[in-house]
Amino acid sequence: MPIVYTLAGLSGLSQPDFVAALGDLYEHSPWVAQGAWAARPFASIDDLLAALSHTMRSATPAQQLALIRAHPELAGRAAVRGELTAHSTSEQHGAGLDQCSPQEFAQIQRLNSAWQHKFGFPFVIAVHGLDRAAIIARMEQRMTQDLPAEKAEALEQIDRIAALRLTRKLMPPD
Repeated sequence: MPIVYTLAGLSGLSQPDFVAALGDLYEHSPWVAQGAWAARPFASIDDLLAALSHTMRSATPAQQLALIRAHPELAGRAAVRGELTAHSTSEQHGAGLDQCSPQEFAQIQRLNSAWQHKFGFPFVIAVHGLDRAAIIARMEQRMTQDLPAEKAEALEQIDRIAALRLTRKLMPPD
C-alpha cells in the first residue's frame, strides 16, 4: 500500500525525503519536486501545486522538452513491453488503453508516429475520465496545432497529470 501524506507532513520533510515522496509526480523528472521544496511550507494543496508548476515552467526550454519526452506514448512500445512507470500503467489501464481493438491500436500507433514526426515528442494528455475514443479524438484535434501551442498544451497536461497523482498521495484534510 502506498504511503499517504498530509500537507503538513510534506512541508516538514527534508529535501531528499520530499523528493522521494513527490519525485514521481512528473514523469522521470524528480528535479521538479526538488525545485518546489524551497517554497515550503505549503498553506494549501494549491500552493504545493503552484510551486511544482512554477518549477516546471521556470525550467529551461531544453528541460521542459526533456520532461515532455519523458512521457510514454499512449499504448506505445513501452506499454506493450511492460516498461511504463506504475503511475503511467495505472493511468493507461484506467482509460482502457490496454484493451484497444486491433483497429484502435493501429490508429493510435499511426497517430503516435505522426505526432513524433510533427512535434518531436509524444502526445501527452491527462487520461483520467477519458475513454479510448475521446483520447483518439483529442489526438486528432490537437494534431492541427503548431509547435509552440502544442508544447504549451503538453505542459498544461503534465501539470494536470501531476495534480491527479498528488491527490492519490495526500490524506484528505480533517
